[in-house]
Amino acid sequence: MTESTVRTLLAKLPPLREEIGKIIVGQQQVLDEVLVALLAGGHALLEGVPGLAKTLLVRTLASATDLPFRRIQFTPDLMPTDILGTEVLEEDHGTGHRSFKFNQGPIFASLVLADEINRTPPKTQAALLEAMQEGHVTYAGQEHALPKPFFLLATQNPIEQSGTYPLPEAQLDRFLLYIRIGYPTEQEELAVLSGTTGTARPEVKPVLGGEDIRQLQQLVRQVSLSPELLDFVNRLVRATRPATSPVKFIREYGRWGAGPRAGQALILCAKARALLQGRFAATLDDIRTLAPPVLRHRVLLNFNAEAENLTPDDAVAELLKAVTV
Repeated sequence: MTESTVRTLLAKLPPLREEIGKIIVGQQQVLDEVLVALLAGGHALLEGVPGLAKTLLVRTLASATDLPFRRIQFTPDLMPTDILGTEVLEEDHGTGHRSFKFNQGPIFASLVLADEINRTPPKTQAALLEAMQEGHVTYAGQEHALPKPFFLLATQNPIEQSGTYPLPEAQLDRFLLYIRIGYPTEQEELAVLSGTTGTARPEVKPVLGGEDIRQLQQLVRQVSLSPELLDFVNRLVRATRPATSPVKFIREYGRWGAGPRAGQALILCAKARALLQGRFAATLDDIRTLAPPVLRHRVLLNFNAEAENLTPDDAVAELLKAVTV
């Protein structure tokens, strides 16, 4: 990749933010984390109460990146074949020959929105595991490759638990980032009310294509990370494990720690954040900023922590205080 190609790719990132900003007001941290997941080549889980523009954010991202987009509304009666696809019997009217043809499901898109993923039973949730990890699906013994890039954004509502199926830890671990969306500020909410109740309809223009994103994902892996920071990430992840952790909070309240995949995710996300800011070296600030969304779904706390209303975010904060470079 030549220097001019790199400069051209990086020059497209600020306009991408501007195009998304035409529709999405505020939520800069959420947008940063979504773009980090996209450039790092992983998937993201968005959690927030209804009405915080989770679905709109994903739709706007699809418009600004010019990627094939599909939305799957997860419901209790959804079946795996509704996501992956199914085989149908076709007949050649000229020869009378019959054969099975695989009809691709909505998972065959570059950007897939899994809306309210915890509304569907585990059997259907598990249909996503192979796609998220391997980049292909298997049906009737045949592998079917997914488009590249392939980016899955799932949403869930944290407050309504009636009729939901919490994601198992094995599937949560497949998500590169667990992103929490909070309420907007007073000024941001005022801007939302003003901009969405009139006649103006901003048009989002595509800035990045699929090939651009593939090249950026390759470029992310070339971003530099010092040996000291690599060692810091390794010790930070290992400190999440109660049996061997030097952190008192984890030994007292931890039930299960993060695996090696967490370290890989944190390094790639730090590199992606550096690239988003026009840097070719990741810093300690990149790692500290992205530690919560990388680790909050990979650190499990025990019943004592739940009784004291402690959360995985509290555990990550204690880890960042205790583990030093």
